[in-house]
Amino acid sequence: MDQRAWERVPIEAQSVDAPLSRAAVFLVLEVREGEAALAQIREVLGAVGDLVKNVGFRDLGGRLSCVVGIGAELWDRLSPGARPAELHPFTPIRGPVHSAPSTPGDLLFHLRAEREDMTFELERQLLDQIGDAARVIDETVGFRYFDARDLLGFVDGTANPVGAELPEAALIADGDFAGGSYVVVQKYVHDMAGWAALSTERQEAIMGRTKLDNIELDDDGAPQLSHKSLATIEDETGGELAILRDNMPFGRPGAGEFGTYFIGYAGRLWVIEQMLERMFVGVPEGAYDRLLDFSTALTGSTFFVPTVAMLEALAEPPAAAAQPPADSSLGIGSLRD
Repeated sequence: MDQRAWERVPIEAQSVDAPLSRAAVFLVLEVREGEAALAQIREVLGAVGDLVKNVGFRDLGGRLSCVVGIGAELWDRLSPGARPAELHPFTPIRGPVHSAPSTPGDLLFHLRAEREDMTFELERQLLDQIGDAARVIDETVGFRYFDARDLLGFVDGTANPVGAELPEAALIADGDFAGGSYVVVQKYVHDMAGWAALSTERQEAIMGRTKLDNIELDDDGAPQLSHKSLATIEDETGGELAILRDNMPFGRPGAGEFGTYFIGYAGRLWVIEQMLERMFVGVPEGAYDRLLDFSTALTGSTFFVPTVAMLEALAEPPAAAAQPPADSSLGIGSLRD
């Protein structure tokens, strides 16, 4: 894409590009019916930036950030008649063996920091402000596992875009919602015993990378495409259409729970949707991603991440929100060069 197109993207994007952190919280909520609940949510949306500043000031090296995502139904309640073009509830996928469910979600808070106490405190203050206006659908606490590996032992996020490629992958380039992003979240739990029973060579063939040194394997001509190949989407010229992943492991060994929380940001929602379709249905149909034999999707939700200015506009009552939002810095973060 012409670089000049990205010069027109507002710089007040939320911090979708925050660096890989040591701690993360993924909080999905469902907003209750009624104007009182909606008014409370508007108040919280307007307060998020100050909460991030107040908690983050305790340790500036903690790199606390928060990205707010809004689901399709809540967006229609907050801003009737002006929905981002691709925003819709997560579409469930039924493959020949495995399925990707669609689960409720009006609000997503993606909290990241170098310290778990900072994400904990920010989440606590957010939920205190929300009160009974929404209920928690899912709360997942993630952590960095050694050198950015998942619990299956492989490095995760290797294909993430960097530098100038990042905004093209993660942000909408133009239109009324330029600078915003679509985000999809899924919670996967792993069959660790079944995975461990495989040879390292078989694990590598499924993933499409070597386990020890993370070297990409070529599976051209193989009867079964690897996870790496199925999750790669190309445009009409053969160029890769990237997304920005910030997956994190989670788990409770005492409860036998081991998993990966998938979170993908994209300026084109259809890229993530096609990636998941290829994984669950297969290429050709039936040749699905064999990683799914050991990783089960429990949730699936889609959100739109507005710019800081859009978020401030949503925080206002409808009459006030109709006025064009002024440029501002809410402290949630901005896309860096």
